[in-house]
Amino acid sequence: MHKQYDVLILGSGTAGQSLALRLADRLRVAIVTKRELADSASAWAQGGIAAVLDTTDSIEAHIQDTFTAGAGLCDPAATRFVVEHGRRAIEWLINRGVPFTREDQSALGYHLTREGGHSHRRIIHAADATGAAVQATLSEEVRAHPNIDIFEHHIAIDLVLGEKIGRPDAGCVGAYVLDIRQEHVVTFSARSTVLATGGTGKVYLYTTNPDVATGDGIAMAWRAGCRVRNMEFIQFHPTCLYHPQAKSFLISEAVRGEGGLLRLPDGTRFMPEHDAREELAPRDIVARAIDFEMKKRGLDCVYLDISHKPADWLRNHFPNIHARCLELGIDITREPIPVVPAAHYSCGGIVTDLSARTDVQALYAVGESAGTGLHGANRLASNSLLECLVFGEAAAQDILANANKPIYLLPEWDESRVTDADEEVVISHNWAELRRAMWDYVGIVRTTKRLQRAQHRIRLLEREIHDYYSNFRVSNDLIELRNLVVTADLIVQCALKRKESRGLHHSSDFPDTLPKARDTVLRPRKLKR
Repeated sequence: MHKQYDVLILGSGTAGQSLALRLADRLRVAIVTKRELADSASAWAQGGIAAVLDTTDSIEAHIQDTFTAGAGLCDPAATRFVVEHGRRAIEWLINRGVPFTREDQSALGYHLTREGGHSHRRIIHAADATGAAVQATLSEEVRAHPNIDIFEHHIAIDLVLGEKIGRPDAGCVGAYVLDIRQEHVVTFSARSTVLATGGTGKVYLYTTNPDVATGDGIAMAWRAGCRVRNMEFIQFHPTCLYHPQAKSFLISEAVRGEGGLLRLPDGTRFMPEHDAREELAPRDIVARAIDFEMKKRGLDCVYLDISHKPADWLRNHFPNIHARCLELGIDITREPIPVVPAAHYSCGGIVTDLSARTDVQALYAVGESAGTGLHGANRLASNSLLECLVFGEAAAQDILANANKPIYLLPEWDESRVTDADEEVVISHNWAELRRAMWDYVGIVRTTKRLQRAQHRIRLLEREIHDYYSNFRVSNDLIELRNLVVTADLIVQCALKRKESRGLHHSSDFPDTLPKARDTVLRPRKLKR
């Protein structure tokens, strides 16, 4: 089956959907998403979107806060570009009807909260479910637009490059996509292709990410010849709910921003001993502090306590957190919340420019899969949705300016040399082994020996998975596993190259920070000079 579009967007989070809406009045757009349209990490974002919206705040202050969190590695041009376009992005969402929380006393008319690492209240939010509110608003408009076709329960297998049709100058000309339910491969041709596939959280055993976060875009871009950078900087959210029935439920940064205190089981606070900013320190510092206290004392978790706030206030400001905890027998108005760190966000990704272009012609990357340079060595809280929106617009402008490129007829997916899988237990076993190795050896605190041990295991798994992929028909689980093992290898390669501790990368062998901050950039073989 062959389909043709002006633009093919792989992924349906805030980056992908906002981009589609900016293009669809002039171009025909396809959105390919692994599950339902609303299933993405964007929909799970609780805290909000950072932007300079108050007269007491400034562009320079937001830039400086981003630089400070990023530990000297933020790209100055990308950071300024995103921050300067922040208000415009928020106004675009407001005009589309996103129901941000209002406050009559505010000059803006909306409530702004503060999160760790921010010097001002600049987080606009929709209660404690901002991502869900943004996604619901965008999804309704996307579904109604006549120029946008949505392919749910479809997963991209790989990008198609011009070399395949004898046109190496054409760059990316489309993608092969598995229809998961019908179990057949669809060929998509497009003038432009956009990777908006999200992050890499499922490479770790414990993560706040949804199951779809398997590094697909990063792995496909790497195989297509794109550089990646700074993959070693994996942000571990300090406060993921610790409960056997609570899979991947995070407790928003805003809880600490509004006065939540971290305590040991006996009620003692510990953040004052780790950082002068205490609970409002950036996430990497808080996550390492929790990790340190848990290992030192043999704890399963620590506790986040905001029960000193009025009960009605808590229910109004954190309705989803309150309701979810209550379902599990935890009343946050009366008792602290058990929390642990968990893999949350990938600060690196596919190298892009200020128009979201990658190294491959006609291929773009936006959102968490992109390595724009904004986040440096550690993402400042609530800058991620902002990045999605700003670079979504930037990509749209470049795509519209180059909309006259040809669409090529592509060869169909070849299954003539493969058979049905004989033992799918290989996939589940390798998946579990990979994620356990990453959690044990490539976690919050690293050593060279642990990283080398992880790399050895990953390379063995990579060969086994490649052999399996070469001989059997593709499935959703196999495609994700193939992408995860590539992503894991890239994370470890970058971590081994960095001979210092900076931001989210903390090495016991190299505890000091070097005077000059440098990106870790990996080049595929076809790009190596």
